[in-house]
Amino acid sequence: MRRRTGAAIAGAAALAWGEWLNWRWSRTLVGDRVGDAEAVVVLGYRNPGETVNLVNRWRVRAGLRSVAAGPAVSTRMIFSGGPTTGGTAEARLLADYARSQHAFVGPVFLEDRSRTTWENITQVIPLLAGVDRIKIVSQPAHALKARAYLRRQRPDLAARLVRAEDYRPGEWLLAKPLLAVYGLWTLRVLRGDERRGRGSR
Repeated sequence: MRRRTGAAIAGAAALAWGEWLNWRWSRTLVGDRVGDAEAVVVLGYRNPGETVNLVNRWRVRAGLRSVAAGPAVSTRMIFSGGPTTGGTAEARLLADYARSQHAFVGPVFLEDRSRTTWENITQVIPLLAGVDRIKIVSQPAHALKARAYLRRQRPDLAARLVRAEDYRPGEWLLAKPLLAVYGLWTLRVLRGDERRGRGSR
């Protein structure tokens, strides 16, 4: 009985830890910038085939729910990701999925050459001109990494970063401890001030 109780407590603690870390990452290196023109940047994930994988389907949905409501808001949806095995670029697959499965009819821009997160940011920078707010959509740790890279490359644009809707309580609940462990490993390339959201922006 004690073993089961201990296991249950440990499991609950792991779930809470994963939930908290993902929540914190989703709120790091973002501000409260206002404005009517926004860009929602959806980053692709390892899609070697011609069918959109599970992670990319979720990222498209998270990107679409990140679009601000209201007729006065102008949103450009940017899908980023090059081909992983010489086939169709991830950006194209994501855009086609958004239109065919979710009937998205807004402006779409494709960045279809990048192969790394650093390249994602480098290549989308020209597409961010003239927007008031920038939302980067991915799993929270990966999105934080991308925001940190934008801050390194273009601090002026990073000042326009706001939170996307890529974190929701309970979503991916059972996977969040694993996502948290993987996130900690991937974020080791960031400086402490970037992981904590401190310093100049």
